[in-house]
Amino acid sequence: MTKAELIEKIAKNASVTKKAAGAAVNTMIDEVTKALKKGQRVPLVGFGTFMVRRTKARKGRNPRTGEEIRIKARKRPVFKAGKALREAIDK
Repeated sequence: MTKAELIEKIAKNASVTKKAAGAAVNTMIDEVTKALKKGQRVPLVGFGTFMVRRTKARKGRNPRTGEEIRIKARKRPVFKAGKALREAIDK
């Protein structure tokens, strides 16, 4: 499902305009992004949790040349599905 399809479904199910649904989706994405930038977790009960994990610096290989390279430590966004979401998918 694309973002546009999600907005369309929200507009239809909530009986609001596509513009209002689009604003709601964009606001949610923006706020989750801001919280993750601050290092906060964003738990959505019954759905899952957005969080930031740090990866350690490590050695890797350039697949083209086989040359060893150093991969920097970094932060990456992670989503951990909640129990209700996992159970809904299994059914």
